[in-house]
Amino acid sequence: MSFRVSGLFARRLVVTLATIVALVAVAAGAVYAWPLDDDELRPASQRFTFAAATARIAAQARAEEADPGIRAECRSRALLHPEVTAKAVLMLHGYLGCPAQFAELATLYHDRGYNVYIPLLPRHGTVDADGHTALTAQELTAFAGSAMDVTASLGSEAGVVGSSAGALLATWLTTTRPEQVHRLLAVAPFYRPSSEQAPSVFVKPMAVLYGFRILPDRRHPVGFSYAVLAQFIRLSLLLDTNATLPALRDVAVVTSPRDRFIDLKRATSVPAEIAETNGIRLRSYEIPPEANVGHEAIDPASLGPAKDALYLRYIDLYEGRG
Repeated sequence: MSFRVSGLFARRLVVTLATIVALVAVAAGAVYAWPLDDDELRPASQRFTFAAATARIAAQARAEEADPGIRAECRSRALLHPEVTAKAVLMLHGYLGCPAQFAELATLYHDRGYNVYIPLLPRHGTVDADGHTALTAQELTAFAGSAMDVTASLGSEAGVVGSSAGALLATWLTTTRPEQVHRLLAVAPFYRPSSEQAPSVFVKPMAVLYGFRILPDRRHPVGFSYAVLAQFIRLSLLLDTNATLPALRDVAVVTSPRDRFIDLKRATSVPAEIAETNGIRLRSYEIPPEANVGHEAIDPASLGPAKDALYLRYIDLYEGRG
C-alpha cells in the first residue's frame, strides 16, 4: 500500500514540476517577447529662430530659479554668443548627475566659438532624494528632443556630447534626429551594464519587469533606481544602429578600462555600427589605466591631473581629429 502511495505521489510531483517549468518558460517567453517600442518615444522635431530658442532657455532658467525643489548647483546652463554661431553643442549629463559636471568642458567649447546648452535632465537635481524614481522613457526622449530642437537653432551645425546615460540619450538623438545631429561624442556610454552589474541574459527582463513597474523598484548600492535604469536600457535596446544619417559627419567614443559599470565592448560597438552604416570613420579613445579614471570621465572632480589633457582630447575627437 505504501508503495502505491509513494508512486502516486511521485507521479503527482513530476506533473507539478513539469507544470511549473512550463509556466516559467511561458513567462520567460512573454518577457522576451514584450514590445518595448512606442510612438511617443520619438517626438517630432521643431525648428526655432535663435530668438525663440534663447527665450526658451531663459524661461527654463527662470523656472528653475523659482523652484525651491531644484538645487542651485544643478540648474541648467547655457553659454551663448549674441547670435547664431557656426557650431552649437548640446551636452547631456548622466543619471543622477548635474549640468555642473560639464561646466569646465563647456567653457572650452564656448571659447572656441560654440553656443553651448547643458539642460538638467527631468526629475534630477532635486532636494527630494527619491524624485528621480518616477522617471519614464517618454520623459527622457521628450526632454532630449526638445533640448536638441533648441540646440539646433543656436548654430548652423549642431552636435551632442553625452556622458554615461547622457551618452545613450545623445546616441538616441543621433539615430532619431538625422537632420539635426552632425557630430556625436559618447563618453563612457551606458548602452548596457557590465556583466559584473547584470549578466546580459537579464538585460531584457530588467527592461520589462522594472521598466514597466511589474516588479517593485529596488536601489543599487550607489543609489540608482532599477526602475529608472530600466528606462535607459529600454531606449538602448531600441537603438537603430543601421539608420541612414545624411547630416552626420563624426562619431567618437571614449571608454576607460577601469569603468566597472558599463559593458565596454557594447560601448564601442554601438558607435562603430553607426559609423560603419554611414561610411564614417569611428574615432575611439581608451583612457590609459594609469590616469586612474573610472566611469565618471567628464566630471572634473573625478579626473584629477588628467583633466586638461582629456578635455582637449575630447574636443579633438568631437571635431574629427585624433
